[in-house]
Amino acid sequence: MKKIGFLPFGHWTPSPQSQARSAADVLLQSIDLAMEAERLGMDGAYFRVHHFAQQLASPFPLLAAVGAKTRKIEIGTAVIDMRYENPHYMAEDAGAADLIAGGRLQLGISRGSPEQVINGWRYFGYSPNKGEDDAEMGRRHAEEFLELLRGKGFAKPTHVQCFRIRQACCALSHTLQDCVIESGGGLLPTRPRYGQLS
Repeated sequence: MKKIGFLPFGHWTPSPQSQARSAADVLLQSIDLAMEAERLGMDGAYFRVHHFAQQLASPFPLLAAVGAKTRKIEIGTAVIDMRYENPHYMAEDAGAADLIAGGRLQLGISRGSPEQVINGWRYFGYSPNKGEDDAEMGRRHAEEFLELLRGKGFAKPTHVQCFRIRQACCALSHTLQDCVIESGGGLLPTRPRYGQLS
């Protein structure tokens, strides 16, 4: 065995028997768990992302907090469903979390999996382009996200500038672009540079 980490479900329930009765309980306990795992010498702290359930759903605030409270442990996700993500906003959030963590962020991404609700991504404001299904939309979001991490410019500045810029760009972290792993289903089949989990 080379490395060991943990991947909690992040469930909460108001039951009196539960140690995690609210979203706040799960978030704060996840930070404590990562700190203790690092103290014990574990290598990784990873968190699931599930929408429409009493589980962890918004990974970047948690990853930033864990990154600020730890120094060595790798932190990441398993997995972020790209059908729900705005690639530009995600690149900024991931870049900021990676900077706070000192370059230790590892992201697992996916083009989709079975959901709690029908076409849940629509409630986040997304729909496939004409002739595209939801998996293809997730793949498109993933490809755009990865291009942004590489520093691809996407907007031209106006003639009135408050700051010196060449092109608007989301790539905040220079290490994050090499730390994205896809999960199953051929999300990015032509990207051999990124790892793939089956």
